[in-house]
Amino acid sequence: MPEILEVESYRLLANRVVGSTITRGWADSLLAKKLHSPSSWARSVKNLTVVGTSRKGKLLLLHTNGPMLAMRFGMTGVLLLDGDAGVEGLFYGPHSYQSKWLRGGLEFDDGRRLVVHDPRRLARFEIDPDLDELGPDALTLTKKQFDQLVHVQRGEGPAIKARLLDQSRVAGVGNLLGDEMLFRAGIDPRTPTGLLSLDEQRRLYSAFRSTLRTLQRRGGSHLGDHMDARFPGGQCPKDGAAMVLATIGGRTTYWCSKHQM
Repeated sequence: MPEILEVESYRLLANRVVGSTITRGWADSLLAKKLHSPSSWARSVKNLTVVGTSRKGKLLLLHTNGPMLAMRFGMTGVLLLDGDAGVEGLFYGPHSYQSKWLRGGLEFDDGRRLVVHDPRRLARFEIDPDLDELGPDALTLTKKQFDQLVHVQRGEGPAIKARLLDQSRVAGVGNLLGDEMLFRAGIDPRTPTGLLSLDEQRRLYSAFRSTLRTLQRRGGSHLGDHMDARFPGGQCPKDGAAMVLATIGGRTTYWCSKHQM
């Protein structure tokens, strides 16, 4: 599934169309679900020139000489530019591309096509999105912002895995990255955020940064150290103990029964 690292790769791919003018936009009804209608996407994007790209968390942004265009990729969305993919494949997504799964995109005056391929149909297009609903970007998270992420005003707060996945708290961390960060930090994902010790907070911040840096270099969110044991009955690649499986924050979660307990 595309997390912040994959969407950053999509942004780099989209950089290739900077300076090009959109001649046609199209979207199916689900890709345009956050808009008034599929035709509103076509009307809004026609004749716009792309002047730059950016990203906040898992939201890809195309800056134009008019409104800002945004793309969310759901669980299986891949950005393609004339057949070139922003990533080689997704852990929970397709590893081949079929025309029946092309949901919408943009066509440019030089003949190129930037399209979204999405079998699960959870990707969305937006126009002038509200960026204030998102927390700070995970790739540039500062220590001060991290301290705010793990701060709980009262009570124990949610499980730390759920807090990491809360896009209003930090934008870009998905299921695989969250599990990898906690695996590296040696923290039980069920631990209430407000009960993390100062040492656990320190370890998690270090793991947060190292996970993003290392997996970006490796090539994706699916290339973490815990991934070889991410199946029922798996054994921890660090210490050989049994991996535990549960649902936390609505997502399938894996952790080690030894060094994360």
